[in-house]
Amino acid sequence: MKLLLIIGNGAVGKMTVGQELMKITNLRLFHNHMTIEPVLEVFGYLDFNIVQRLRKVFLEEFAKSENYGMIMTLMWAFDDPTDWNSVNEKVNIFREINADIYIAELTAPQEIRLQRNITENRLKHKASKRNIERSNGWIIEHDEKHRLESHDGEIVSGMNIPPERYIKIDNSDLPPEEAAKIIKERFSL
Repeated sequence: MKLLLIIGNGAVGKMTVGQELMKITNLRLFHNHMTIEPVLEVFGYLDFNIVQRLRKVFLEEFAKSENYGMIMTLMWAFDDPTDWNSVNEKVNIFREINADIYIAELTAPQEIRLQRNITENRLKHKASKRNIERSNGWIIEHDEKHRLESHDGEIVSGMNIPPERYIKIDNSDLPPEEAAKIIKERFSL
């Protein structure tokens, strides 16, 4: 079993790169909005406790399956110990079954991410992003409030991930298909 985390700032392209990776590997995609959107739809507001509980169930059940592996996308506030704990909890579900863990971090400047925030694919899969003004505000707010890009070596040492199982890609000018190909080749997926 393999777990590939695709991490990065809002609208950096995590889901889109994950979709492309799913096309060229046997990995299944579980992007972060697959739990956010149903909670918003049913409750009318975002309750992260419910989102986290849903994610845990998906991850635990997937880890028991015979699937080749999972791509999971998420934003990670590196300046927030709670986020470190949350990521570790998710990864530990797969460590318990001796899965191979990989992390691909995508980066792009805010101006590019704000442009990506209004792409057809993003709006199709993330209803909560369709209010563009509010969604742009969230991107700006998250960038101001948290450090969502890792420092050199931080993930490798902080998550005890071998360096060959981590990659950081500036995908500012990189089509998602190319980023997916780089990740696939780097990790031999």
